[in-house]
Amino acid sequence: MDLLAHLEAYVATADEASFSRAADRLGIAQPLLSRRIKTLEEHFGGSLFDRSRRQVTITELGVLLLPYARDVLDRAQRLRQAARSARRSRVRAVGVPADCAPAALARAIRAGSERGITLGMRELPPAARVSGLADGSLAYALLRVSPEQAVFRVPLGLASAPEGPGPRPGRRAVHLEELRPRRSRSPEPPDTPPLLVLPEDQVTCHEDRLGRAAARAGLPGGRIRPAGPAATALAETLAGHALLLCTEPFARQHGARWAPLGDRSLHRGYDVSAPPGRHGTAEVPDWLAALLGSAVGATTSRPGAPRSADRGDDVPARLAARG
Repeated sequence: MDLLAHLEAYVATADEASFSRAADRLGIAQPLLSRRIKTLEEHFGGSLFDRSRRQVTITELGVLLLPYARDVLDRAQRLRQAARSARRSRVRAVGVPADCAPAALARAIRAGSERGITLGMRELPPAARVSGLADGSLAYALLRVSPEQAVFRVPLGLASAPEGPGPRPGRRAVHLEELRPRRSRSPEPPDTPPLLVLPEDQVTCHEDRLGRAAARAGLPGGRIRPAGPAATALAETLAGHALLLCTEPFARQHGARWAPLGDRSLHRGYDVSAPPGRHGTAEVPDWLAALLGSAVGATTSRPGAPRSADRGDDVPARLAARG
C-alpha cells in the first residue's frame, strides 16, 4: 500500500465531504479514490466515512485519525522540500589547475549561483583531477589532453627575469633551438639556466613530446627539469637562475617577462569532463566549459567547442565583451 497516496485520499475526502470532489482535487478517478479509502479502512480496522447518508460524513474514528494523517502528509511535504533544497545547495566540486585565473573562476561560481548550482573550485594536479572524476569526488574537471584533440588550447612559453638572460619580451615565438649553449672560447662553461617544468605539465603526453623536441633541438641532457613548488620555481626564475615553462597570464601575474613557444605541439590542451550521466555520456554545461576555458587562459578552441565559446579565437576577450 502507498500509505501517502491513501492518506491523501482520506484527507481530501474529509475536506471536501464528497468522493467526487476529492477525486477531482487529486486528479484521479473516483473509483480509484474509493478503493484507496476502503483499503485504508481495512488497514485501520474501521470505517472512516459514513456512506449511508446522502452527504459523506466522517466517522468518530475518522475524526480521531485525521490530525495524525495531516501531520504525516505535512512531514512528507517538508521532507520533499528539504530534499529539493539539498539538491540545489549541494556543492559540485570542480577540479582545476593551480594556475587558473581567480577572476575567471569567480565568474564561473557566480554563473553557477545564477542557475541554482553551487560550485566549489579545487586546485589539483592533473592525475588527481582524473582520479577525482573516476571516484565521484569531482563533478567536473579540466583534463589535460593533446592540443590537437583538445577543446581548449593554451599557449605555453618561457618566463624569465624582467632583466637578464632569457627570451626577449614580445610576441615573437621562441624555439628550443635558441636555448642551445653558445660556443665560447672561454674556459668557463657558458651560462645555461635550466628550463623548469611545472607540475601541471608533468604529464606523460607532454613530457614525451617535450623530451623529443629537446633532443631534436640539441639541448644538453638535464637542461629540462621538473619544478618543485611554484613559489620556488618563480623565485629562481625572477632571480635569473632559471627559465620557467608556463602560460602568459601566470608569468605576467608574477612580474616575469614571457615569450610563446613556436612549437604548438608543446602547448597545453584541455577538455572539460564530467562523470558519465544517466545515458552514459558526460554532461558538461556549455557556459561552464567556456568559463573554465577562460580560466586556464585558452585562446583557441576546436570545432564542436561549447556554443558560448565558438565564435572567434580569443576566449577571454569574448567573455569580457559579454560581461
